[in-house]
Amino acid sequence: MEERKLKAVAYAAALLVSADIHAENELLDIDGSEAVQNTDSDIAAVPFMFSTDSMGLSIGAAGVVKKAGQPQASLLVAGLVTDKGTWMTYLGAYNYALSADSRWLFGAELYSGDYKDFNYYVGKATQNDSHLDDRIIADAQESRHQLSARYILPIGQGKHDPIQSALYPNRQLTGHTPWESGVSSIDFRPFYQSRQFAKNTPIPSSDFSHNDSVWGLETRFEWNNQNNTANPTQGSKSQFKLTYAPDTSEQTSWWKWEINQSWYLNLGKLDNLFDQQVLAFNVYTADTPSWNTTDSKDGYHRPPEYAGVKLGGLYRLRSFQTGRYVGRSAISYSAEYRVMPEWQPLSEWPVFNWYNVPWWQWVAFADVGRVADSYNLSELHSDMKWSAGGAVRFQVEGVVVRTEMAWGSEESTFRVMVNQPF
Repeated sequence: MEERKLKAVAYAAALLVSADIHAENELLDIDGSEAVQNTDSDIAAVPFMFSTDSMGLSIGAAGVVKKAGQPQASLLVAGLVTDKGTWMTYLGAYNYALSADSRWLFGAELYSGDYKDFNYYVGKATQNDSHLDDRIIADAQESRHQLSARYILPIGQGKHDPIQSALYPNRQLTGHTPWESGVSSIDFRPFYQSRQFAKNTPIPSSDFSHNDSVWGLETRFEWNNQNNTANPTQGSKSQFKLTYAPDTSEQTSWWKWEINQSWYLNLGKLDNLFDQQVLAFNVYTADTPSWNTTDSKDGYHRPPEYAGVKLGGLYRLRSFQTGRYVGRSAISYSAEYRVMPEWQPLSEWPVFNWYNVPWWQWVAFADVGRVADSYNLSELHSDMKWSAGGAVRFQVEGVVVRTEMAWGSEESTFRVMVNQPF
């Protein structure tokens, strides 16, 4: 992989850090994008600087190492400091295998941050009928550390060459079930997550757990039947997540499930305007069945707000801050109309002409959803919150960079991020 491709990856990593630094556990996944014959590691790093009202003046750097000990493995490191005293560090290791024909891929993510004068939603401020002014502004330390052990199932296209089947970006769709097509996997992710407010911070009363930290196991079952991981135009992606935190002397047990389903419909070309038109749909729903379980010692078996079922942020209800709404259960719908214009002048623009930018994409999107304290479909479909907006996305040296503006009933948000939202 040439040096300029690595620079693009590092630049995208910098965008990830600078655009929505308070994304809590919505961390970046870097997948291998091509078969590589040369096993020498490639290294790239990029500094960045930005300023926002919440962060202040921030400076930092992000770097990547591709082929980090193995052809398909990657390392990512990023960090920043601000003039308000906020700092953040992130280290990720991805796609390590026991052998070339192994079905297991291993990884780890380590994230820590110390935030000053940030907006937080706690207790009743997370409910569907809450208001923006219900938030608190506080200092807090946050972290999320997790390991990953992903097993590629021997079905569909994962029967042979499991690592290449799982990581190669293009895929021929050969059916409509996991046994016929796509790549299916099980991913075991033990995690530790924490959020600790500064001493003497007035915290509103909350029906959630008051634990400063939790640990447990997240298990993901995924069937990826997309024809392209960077810009799917056909197929689907199905994911079921089960998270369990055990009962210990430090925490009360709780568990939640989440379902995330996406579909893609290719509408073809439109005269001389668009080379590609795609309708993309996503449905997300989740519940915390232990929500009303009680015992005399520990009370309700519920997660803290930062580990609960939430809406808002990078993927759902995108005009709202991450964790704006949290509850026992949630449902969310998203739709996108993605077009790829035939007109593509980026190769002639400054900065863009430093890189290989084969396409750009214009997107119109809309999200609706809500949280509730019971998994009741009638309630979940009433008084739903909404977001709508537009985006421009680019593929820069194999990395999708998305810039989007979202408006909603409460506020508007501009973000720069990597990867498609679904």
